[in-house]
Amino acid sequence: MTVVIGFEGSANKIGIGIIKDGEVLSNPRRTYITPPGQGFMPSDTARHHRAVVLTVLQEALEQAGLKPADVDCVAYTKGPGMGAPLVTVALVARTVAQLWGKPLLGVNHCIGHIEMGRLITKANNPTVLYVSGGNTQVGYRLHRAAWQLFGQISNDPSPGYNIEQMAKKGTQYVELPYTVKGMDVSFSGILSYIEITQHCYNGDELPVALQETVFSMLVEITERAMAHCGSQEVLIVGGVGCNLRLQEMMGVMCKERGAKLFATDERFCIDNGAMIAQAGWEMFRSGQVTELEDSWITQRYRTDEVEVTWRD
Repeated sequence: MTVVIGFEGSANKIGIGIIKDGEVLSNPRRTYITPPGQGFMPSDTARHHRAVVLTVLQEALEQAGLKPADVDCVAYTKGPGMGAPLVTVALVARTVAQLWGKPLLGVNHCIGHIEMGRLITKANNPTVLYVSGGNTQVGYRLHRAAWQLFGQISNDPSPGYNIEQMAKKGTQYVELPYTVKGMDVSFSGILSYIEITQHCYNGDELPVALQETVFSMLVEITERAMAHCGSQEVLIVGGVGCNLRLQEMMGVMCKERGAKLFATDERFCIDNGAMIAQAGWEMFRSGQVTELEDSWITQRYRTDEVEVTWRD
């Protein structure tokens, strides 16, 4: 039996989760909420995390029915993410690990999303679409402009969920810039186009257009990745991954290819501590630990920089 506690706080969510051999024992979190369109400043976000992290830690232990002595390893988000929030969570995790006398593990945020999705859905060897505010990738292609689109929408509970609710009110599609080049997508120009032309449309048409256009681009490159890899599974992870319209569009593509679609809901798609605990569980069981002097954070921690020692 191996129990790992995970600390996540790379953006506006602060979450602490506990995993025991593939079972989610607890997963409380808090969200730093700002007015729509303003985003969230790193310093203000870090201040929010510092104010609530100990309360969330107590909740995680109480919900799991565990004491510090029951924990085998402390995992935390090493990156990628916003500098100040990452530092806040890393400091708390380092302190907890030392106070409890437990080994420490720095986890890649993106790997956390993927491992959580694989745990919950039982996907075997999927092509992964990781789609969120700050990091969107199929395989190892990263596209970092999505936040400029969905970040204009409320982050409570997440922009991907909220645009889905807004789009349900619309009935007409408006054509927006659509740019796909091989395995790369470009969101450049979409927000500018919306800002310039929004006076021409009612408020319900643009959410539909934004959602349909961006998701169509993502489905296209995911299908291309499947064709290149001979894959018959797709796993959607990341905060925007809980959007049911995205899952529906991806499901149509998978059905046409005779493939299977795997996805989760907002409990595990949106940033949470359990996903860091699960990735940490896999890493710890394969013999990985992070020495205290190496327990820094890095805002640009690429997915393909991670040495995966727990899978063949």
